[in-house]
Amino acid sequence: MATVSAMRAHYQDPAQIRRRRIEAGLTQEGLAHLAGVTKSHISGVERGTAGASAPMLSRLAAALECEVADLMPPASASATA
Repeated sequence: MATVSAMRAHYQDPAQIRRRRIEAGLTQEGLAHLAGVTKSHISGVERGTAGASAPMLSRLAAALECEVADLMPPASASATA
């Protein structure tokens, strides 16, 4: 039987969110404050252990001054062969 974490489907790209946060000069706490969530949730999103809802992705994109699509995996990474 699969573990709960293996069964979760997360559509955001944790590495992109972390990279954009760092490029924006924000701490996890700062991004959490701007997005209206907890620091621990931002940490989980960046580690890939927590998901971000569509409204949260929108708030993250606004805080990071980017598009929601910029926080998603590249199209080639999600395509199956």
